[in-house]
Amino acid sequence: MSATVSRATLIGLVAILLWSTTVGLLRSVSEAFGATGGAALIYSTTALLLCLTRGLPRPGALPAIYLWLGGALFVGYEICLALAIGLASDRSQSLELGMINYLWPCLTIVLAIPFNQQRFRLWLWPGLLLSLLGIVWVMKGSGSGSPSLLWQNMLRNPAAYSLAFIAALTWAIYNNLTRRVARGANGVTLFFILTALALWLKFALSPQPQPMTFAPIPLLEVGFVGLSTAVAYSAWNHGIQQGNLTLLATASYFTPVLSALLGSLWLGLTPPLAFWQGVAMITLGSLLCWLATRGQ
Repeated sequence: MSATVSRATLIGLVAILLWSTTVGLLRSVSEAFGATGGAALIYSTTALLLCLTRGLPRPGALPAIYLWLGGALFVGYEICLALAIGLASDRSQSLELGMINYLWPCLTIVLAIPFNQQRFRLWLWPGLLLSLLGIVWVMKGSGSGSPSLLWQNMLRNPAAYSLAFIAALTWAIYNNLTRRVARGANGVTLFFILTALALWLKFALSPQPQPMTFAPIPLLEVGFVGLSTAVAYSAWNHGIQQGNLTLLATASYFTPVLSALLGSLWLGLTPPLAFWQGVAMITLGSLLCWLATRGQ
């Protein structure tokens, strides 16, 4: 890799580190402000910080397909992920949903085949299968892991599980679309403004199960998540446009391990052995996917 590509890839890796703090803090914020209200506060903070540091966005400077389709995918992803974590029945389920979201790195590589003509070897598919099996292992927890029990578990909270799966697929499509059509443009600031507006609109139009609780600790959490998100998305957008997309997508497979660890510590959880086995399977699947595209 050239120095420019290497530098952009390193910047993208910083985003992965920052994202590892998201699941635990997002759940903590949603417990204080509600699923929609907490997400709206976080993304409003992020949008404000991006406007202050990067200036107001200029929609006319963005390629039309990136502006409209890329923007819709970005906003959809953020809303799906935030609401999935916020709507979890408890903290343990929020950690589980966060791991489902981390299917997106594998899906990014798979979708790069039709989107960006990524060449690959046949062991890409065992890597994908192992990652999917890892999600099943994460979801089975301390149970038997039979298909009927897993399905019953999902039916207890279908909205949250559906949103987590949709988020993973949406972000994988966004990554590949951005690489193909953005032509170096960065619409992250505008997209966060639109995300915040959409969440506040939903907050205003739908009944909220709980009032917002403006305590110091939750407000500090909002500030931290907003700041880290602003930095992470700017870094990621630069990385996937100028860096090694396959390497970034593969490296992001290690995010579940760090995210699960930090989330467990922050939320005071002790996940069962099967959960960690599932996270390890996701990581091993990433290595197979990386090997399948390396040098291709």
